[in-house]
Amino acid sequence: MAGKIFYRERIKVGEDKKQPRFKLVAIAGVDMKFYGKHLRKTELEQIAAAVGAELVLLAKGEKKQKDDEVEV
Repeated sequence: MAGKIFYRERIKVGEDKKQPRFKLVAIAGVDMKFYGKHLRKTELEQIAAAVGAELVLLAKGEKKQKDDEVEV
């Protein structure tokens, strides 16, 4: 069985900035250690291809309204 690498897009990184945009969240079915917290998409793809794992992008949750905000 191929493993899975779960990752999500970072919140505080803009499109135009030259910083890694993804954060590693979890690994299933693959015995490996990660030393980097923030990775680029190409880096994730290369790691997944080398170990035969599938990349899974986690969806963003819905934005919650604060109690004091009024819907218009």
